[in-house]
Amino acid sequence: MSTAGAVKQAGGVAMEKPVRMNLRWVMLAMAFLATVINYLDRQTLSVMAPVLLDRFHISAGKYSQIITAFMLAYTIMNGISGPLLDRLGSRIGYSLTIAFWSAAEVLTAAATGAMSLGAYRFLLGVGEAGNYPAGVKVIGEWFPPQERSLASGIFNSGAAIGAMLAPPLLAWAAITFGWRASFVIVGLLGFVWMIAWLILYREPPVNPAEPQLPAPSVMSLVRDRFVWQFTLSKVFADPVWYFYTFWFPQYLKVGHGFSLAQIGRIGWIPFATAFLGNLAGGFLTMLILRTGVSAQTARRISVLVFSGCMVAAFPAAIVSSVALSIALISTATFGYSGALANVLALPRDAFPKNAVASIWGLASMGSGFGGMVFSLVTGWLVDHYSFRPVFMLFGTLPIIAAILVWTLPRTSRADASKPLVSNV
Repeated sequence: MSTAGAVKQAGGVAMEKPVRMNLRWVMLAMAFLATVINYLDRQTLSVMAPVLLDRFHISAGKYSQIITAFMLAYTIMNGISGPLLDRLGSRIGYSLTIAFWSAAEVLTAAATGAMSLGAYRFLLGVGEAGNYPAGVKVIGEWFPPQERSLASGIFNSGAAIGAMLAPPLLAWAAITFGWRASFVIVGLLGFVWMIAWLILYREPPVNPAEPQLPAPSVMSLVRDRFVWQFTLSKVFADPVWYFYTFWFPQYLKVGHGFSLAQIGRIGWIPFATAFLGNLAGGFLTMLILRTGVSAQTARRISVLVFSGCMVAAFPAAIVSSVALSIALISTATFGYSGALANVLALPRDAFPKNAVASIWGLASMGSGFGGMVFSLVTGWLVDHYSFRPVFMLFGTLPIIAAILVWTLPRTSRADASKPLVSNV
């Protein structure tokens, strides 16, 4: 080879690395935007709930059943979507899942009552089950261990941004164009994202230090203590977030007499603090890592710290001041997102990248199961008592989840490329 050719080749290699480094942020930005859209779709019903519950004469108990229809589909499909994404790959898998849930969102505009709302929300849950396994898979493929908590926090902040944008945007859309148009407009955004993803997606770089192993079977993952304990932690952690996303607008109406316009002006606040929590969760872990502890330990410490913030929800329905109540709820959502930014990164610490979507799919089944159970409990408590015992419940659950995360089996970084290596 000539000297000029060697220089050209070397220059090409030198240029390739920065390009690849920049691409990871493009992939992360796309996963973030998918999650924004995911939560706009999910929040459309909760923002419209004060209107639709009156229009279709739906009780809190019946509304909880509609939410449960979504959670049932979400729970079942997470066990399928995770392994499917590991086999189809991020490009095709992510495209299919967002296309499905976007179509379901558009169909919701045709709802005529509780039964049809439940059916369309069930279809939405089928599609939305793929978002988190896909996003976590993308992060596991593109980001090194020391950056995964921050990347996970940025990815998950899409949920907070989507939930934050939903009240003002959807309330305005419903008042201006009608509630049916709100579902159509948000649903179409997903198809726009899908086209951009198919154009922009690139295969992740291969890490020569990590052997290319076949994906572990789902049953071998189910039997692993890390996986089932991690799943159990999600049973108690995620229903807290579902409560705020599905019930907060209704709480403002029932507990404080807010109109739809007032909900649009105020309802975004707890989700703005959730956005900050996502970033804080990643940055706190990076600071702890500077003390020399392992990534696994740093993430667990952060989970404990932010789970403590979630206990602030306990007195939220007891205080008489609406401003103080919202401040306490906002502290809890800040804590949830800070904890989740680290929880999202935990599976990749212990398992190869081609198992991450499967693990997250299984864990999200626990999340969905908990969401179903506690949503029904919420509806029953609100119908028979008030929101007060509900806030007490969701101020307590994070303690259980944090203990389960702290006691997860630990693995060494040397073992992180091997499947099923968790040890006590």
